[in-house]
Amino acid sequence: MVQRVVADNPGPFTYTGTGVFIIGDKNVAVIDPGPDTPAHKAALDKALDGRNVTHVLVTHHHIDHSPLAKPLAEAHDCQVYGYGLQPRPPQGGEVRLEAGDDLSFKPDVEIRDGKIINGDGWTIEAIHTPGHTSNHLCYALKEENTLFSGDHIMGWSTSVVSPPDGDMGDYLNSLRRVYDRHFDILRPTHGPAITDVDVFVKAYIDHRMAREMQIAEAVESGLTDIFEIVGKLYANIDKRLHPAAAHSVLSHLIHMRQDGRVKADGPDGLKQSYRPA
Repeated sequence: MVQRVVADNPGPFTYTGTGVFIIGDKNVAVIDPGPDTPAHKAALDKALDGRNVTHVLVTHHHIDHSPLAKPLAEAHDCQVYGYGLQPRPPQGGEVRLEAGDDLSFKPDVEIRDGKIINGDGWTIEAIHTPGHTSNHLCYALKEENTLFSGDHIMGWSTSVVSPPDGDMGDYLNSLRRVYDRHFDILRPTHGPAITDVDVFVKAYIDHRMAREMQIAEAVESGLTDIFEIVGKLYANIDKRLHPAAAHSVLSHLIHMRQDGRVKADGPDGLKQSYRPA
């Protein structure tokens, strides 16, 4: 019931490109239509030739996911579904996180957790999975016990959690919620499908908890600066990803501060110094 078209936007945050999913036969839903580029639009139009798009679904509004949503919906005379705008923009400053925000995106229909969308031979449930962004949705295809996981769970990398909109506590809770659903297949927007789902999601959770332990050990050793911690823990990672890693470290530190494991003298931020509680 599922076809994937990979967009022509490979990069350090998108892997081989945005995977756009088409669900159904003649009357279809499209999840995360991707970037509005001529080559990608032509490839998607070719895949949709002879088919009618009845629903356009967006997991969240980053520029590698949502820009083509409105043009595609207008071409097929249907509506765009999504959670809505982020209440708090990420703290980016001089660094560039992810592929960037699609600030023009606004769904025609705002949906929330548990919303059921019925189509021609398919049934999709919206699952609110805050963490990567506060407005992130995953979509479950009932007929195949499949979860389209957007950037919540990726097939090639961990997901960036960038405060203040991204929240590590919410992210861990959302991961556990996905684990408890025991899906047969995960289809991320970036990377290949995941078929050993419970093992993979458990490893995702374990990785986050191990990273938090590493951060705690770094703070205990006297590293109080976030970028020093990144330099130590992400030494073998593409340095283009270090600014994003700094935001994930910050998100872990905020989570640890909330739990009383670290402390700081002022508001949370990339320039804050953290020390053992």
